[in-house]
Amino acid sequence: MEKIVESFELYGKQYRLETGELAKQATGAVLVTQGETTVLVTAVVSKQERDYDFFPLTVDFIEKMYAVGRIPGGYLKREARPSDKGTLTARMIDRPIRPGFPDGFKQEVHIVATTLVVDSVNPPDTICVAGASAALLAGGAPFDGPAACVRIGRDVETGEFIVNPTFEESAHSDLELTIAGTADYISMVEAGADEISEEDMLAAMTFGQEAIAAFCEKQAAFLAKVNPEPLEYTIRSADPCIAERVEPFFDRMSAALKDADKLARMGKVEDLKAEIKETQFSDEERAAWGSDIAAACKALEKKAMRAMVIATGERADGRAADEIRPLHIVPGYLPRVHGSGLFQRGQTQVLSVVTLGMLNEWQRLDTIDPAEGKRYMHQYNFPPYCTGEAGRMGAPKRREIGHGALAERALLPVIPSEDDFPYAIRVVSEVLESNGSSSMASTCGSTLALMDAGVPIKAPVSGIAMGLIKEGDDVVILSDIQGLEDFLGDMDFKVCGTEKGITALQMDNKAKGLSVDILARALKQAREGRAFILDAMLQTIAAPREQLRDTAPRIETIHIPVDKIRDVIGSGGKVVRGIQDETGASIDIQEDGTIHIAAVEGPAGEAAKAMILGIVKEPEVGEEFDGEVVGIKDFGAFVKLTPGKDGLLHISRVANGRVGKVEDVLALGDVVKVKVLEVDPNSGKISLDRLDKPDAPEGSAPARSERSDRPRRDDHDNRPGRGSRSSNGNGGGNAGRTPRRRHEG
Repeated sequence: MEKIVESFELYGKQYRLETGELAKQATGAVLVTQGETTVLVTAVVSKQERDYDFFPLTVDFIEKMYAVGRIPGGYLKREARPSDKGTLTARMIDRPIRPGFPDGFKQEVHIVATTLVVDSVNPPDTICVAGASAALLAGGAPFDGPAACVRIGRDVETGEFIVNPTFEESAHSDLELTIAGTADYISMVEAGADEISEEDMLAAMTFGQEAIAAFCEKQAAFLAKVNPEPLEYTIRSADPCIAERVEPFFDRMSAALKDADKLARMGKVEDLKAEIKETQFSDEERAAWGSDIAAACKALEKKAMRAMVIATGERADGRAADEIRPLHIVPGYLPRVHGSGLFQRGQTQVLSVVTLGMLNEWQRLDTIDPAEGKRYMHQYNFPPYCTGEAGRMGAPKRREIGHGALAERALLPVIPSEDDFPYAIRVVSEVLESNGSSSMASTCGSTLALMDAGVPIKAPVSGIAMGLIKEGDDVVILSDIQGLEDFLGDMDFKVCGTEKGITALQMDNKAKGLSVDILARALKQAREGRAFILDAMLQTIAAPREQLRDTAPRIETIHIPVDKIRDVIGSGGKVVRGIQDETGASIDIQEDGTIHIAAVEGPAGEAAKAMILGIVKEPEVGEEFDGEVVGIKDFGAFVKLTPGKDGLLHISRVANGRVGKVEDVLALGDVVKVKVLEVDPNSGKISLDRLDKPDAPEGSAPARSERSDRPRRDDHDNRPGRGSRSSNGNGGGNAGRTPRRRHEG
């Protein structure tokens, strides 16, 4: 294939699609570019059909550090497992691509998006969806495209929507809406927002759908140049007799589904499926049609559940469409931890725990994004026991990373700034039971935990998962969906927000033809559900606690001059380590002179603060100190005023009367009460007077001439040619020396 290129401009930004030169052995490969950010997206469709009851699609997003001119961190110095951002991007590509394949397509599909160049201006993620769509279609795959993804921002000053904003534009936006689909329907939505209204969110989604259509049109022009030849793929279709034998069990399946207890209901359904397989099919048929029989039984379950909702308005657990499951809410569930909250809705139970730490405990990110790290971290765990299953525990899976990111996005807008609350904040949500909407339970439980910890969040956040059953023109929107309604329904629409507005959205849509009107109804019903849940939460804890837990660190922030930072740190960190070892406090020093002091015990923090302020303090004329004698010379003693500043107590001021030697009156380590007489504005040298002068000891004879009460300059610097000058301008100690003349000519 010859190289084919389509360059275009949309919404003020430059884009490019290219194929025919790279990765030619893949089924399809497209180089997609925004600005100078360039991603190679390849698609491979295997030739073998798999006997699965699901579509085997795998998506990988590969972050190459060379794309931003950096060497990977760590020992191996090569890219290892994907970052959380990489995992989230892979999920973002998967969700709008998966619905575009026909039912019954069982050949493995592998999509790989590799970042080649990231210009640190244009993010690489959204363009990958267009790249995946174009790669599939260029390879002739049976994909219902073109599909595209856009990110919609909104300028906080002008209120104008921005398509695929740059990193800088995103920093001045109160909305980050990522929306994907085709020119005809929306299949995926992700959003983070600063408490915006439902009306504004709908306007952004409508605008986003128009932008998707524009990108799909440009992609179609590119594919017209490619003119791909559709490849022949097998679309698996089951023997019609399978459905005929399963269909008579519809009434029994409907009855089995009517149980509010998840495990009991699942047991009845699985028993019925086993009976169908055993009684309606022979051993030979089960061996030959295994996955088709399983798919037919699942289809029967789906049909029975949907018919129940459409025909009667009743759900499997007996609730009305807009009814919320029973709530059990306990803030402060655990002792000693910095904050905790237990949130249970029906059979979904989450325990969230907050830990507060120093700002230097923030999470550092080794990714291709400009962001270096984050101080607010939200992590979500979904162990096998929460669904009554046995399984292996290990690294977090994609689902866990995605759900944690959603809860983090929902709460981030209400987290106080570093100036108002100088802590790193980690929230861990442990899913203890799960029957749908555990990510929304994590959001609610984490709000409780943050308030219990005394974190001054701007407003409490609640969340709810909405569902949809759509059969023709019949539409039922479900509030607080459980697992069954998520798996067998047409939409999983999660909405989080405060009383004021929306902070996060996530939607996966399986129903084509989802209209803006349906979305508007879902958002309105979600707002009512969020308000109901939030009111129940606030009845248990009305506001963040006024005091932190006794086990939480107290952090105090002070500011010192930048030129004093090196004094506080000391050579090789000796000074700051000494303060920490002596007081038990933790100290974090910023480049701008901001210092955060953390200690669980108040006195430890106060002691560390006093020591730091002592180091940076500049003594002033008239101030009094109890200082230690740290040095003795013929002309006087040096007294330590602060950890970083000494002053000179001249021999004439160590006692009443004449003193021959300083050692006759003072010794190293003595503590004397002194007063600052003078601070030299140029050198910063300090002259002192002793306030508790003793009488000079008898027999202490003067060791100097009449001028010995003044220090000789050569006591300070006796290098050759550095003698002090006398008042008449001749050299002091070398006054008789003939000055050198400069040779001229």
